[in-house]
Amino acid sequence: MLARGDRLAATARDKAALTSLSERHGDRFLPLQLDVRDSAAVRDAVRSAEATFGGIDVLVNNAGHMLVGAVEEVEEEQARTQMDVSYFGALSATRAVLPGMRERRAGRILQVSSFGGLVAYPALGIYQATKWALEAMSDSLAAEVAAYGIHVTLIEPLMCPTGLAAASPQVPQDPAYAHAWQALYAGAEAGGFTPGDPAATAEALLAIVDAPEPPLRVLFGTGGLEALRTEYAGRLAGLEQWDHVARLAQGEPSGS
Repeated sequence: MLARGDRLAATARDKAALTSLSERHGDRFLPLQLDVRDSAAVRDAVRSAEATFGGIDVLVNNAGHMLVGAVEEVEEEQARTQMDVSYFGALSATRAVLPGMRERRAGRILQVSSFGGLVAYPALGIYQATKWALEAMSDSLAAEVAAYGIHVTLIEPLMCPTGLAAASPQVPQDPAYAHAWQALYAGAEAGGFTPGDPAATAEALLAIVDAPEPPLRVLFGTGGLEALRTEYAGRLAGLEQWDHVARLAQGEPSGS
């Protein structure tokens, strides 16, 4: 965005990480220190950006970390922190920008979800639960704000080597769930996904921002479509197999 002349407000837990960008781009760049788990601080950051630039046209929610571990292995506090960062942080920022976007009857909200927001794998249940929550919220939001000219897009990265896992909290592995970890690694290898270039995502993001009618969902990376076809076909087959139970639960029509 900055390279083509746009203005950008960027946040980081350590504002010093943004110093070089601030020095290079001057008044077009607003560095803000922010922990997305603090909803009041999120609102303050949005107000600062709006006051500096006269409004926010595009919000990109990309804060997060990836907690890896079987559901039983993960501590409750770790699960809450994962939800606070990956879901409630995005929710707070989204809610904070909506009044201004509604008033201007325009805006783009880009939610960085994950391919794991569409499927679920062993040993990633807590992390992926936050992405499924983000998916559902954003799906509803898109229908709620379309009347105001606001577009919502869920970005679904496949494999993008950003160092997210290495920088995220670690869970001690319990031998009882060694099979789950093995299944996770085996699934990653069998999926055939090729790691993408993180630098290439900038152009892809701008393509979404500039599109007159951006998509509700878009994959970032290749190989995901075939995997989703298999996943969704399996879900439908399972529901069809147990449709007799669905009918049993329906009962008899009232008054019959």
